[in-house]
Amino acid sequence: MPDLITPTPRLHASWLAARAEWGDDAHIDGAGLGSDDEVESPVGFAAWVERLHRYADRTVPVEQGRVHATYWWIAEGDTYLGAIDLRHHLNAFLLDAGGHIGYSVRPSARGRGLATWALGAVLHEARIMGMDRVLLTCDPDNTASVRTIERNGGVLEDVRDTLIGPKRRYWIDL
Repeated sequence: MPDLITPTPRLHASWLAARAEWGDDAHIDGAGLGSDDEVESPVGFAAWVERLHRYADRTVPVEQGRVHATYWWIAEGDTYLGAIDLRHHLNAFLLDAGGHIGYSVRPSARGRGLATWALGAVLHEARIMGMDRVLLTCDPDNTASVRTIERNGGVLEDVRDTLIGPKRRYWIDL
């Protein structure tokens, strides 16, 4: 049975294995991984995990262009299966293209309903934080993500061209 856990350096080896499934240069939605994050070494990985923890603390300023966010990993025991994040508010870019929530499931763990389950759990967290509704986006051809969002109550607002390409934009009332 999977769990949503706080990112931890303990899953370094499993996280690296998951990244290898995607490919080293792939963007991993919901992971909070920046292009300048060094995650190969245990020390670099631990520093990245600590930065993810800091993003959830609203008393600590975040870098330009970022917003406060809470990150979780989808895990079974010591196996990293994916990531999901909840952005505490939207900046202009997130309102247009990124949304409140991003998620990804490693290729070898797909087809098990993990994203649908994790999104439902994070919607509960959004309610606890006092959010009334959240925005989720996905690529128009990402049928798995469309199903995940719609199974959690997503209502399509529009499909639009954004700075990162066309996006389907869904709102979920909480």
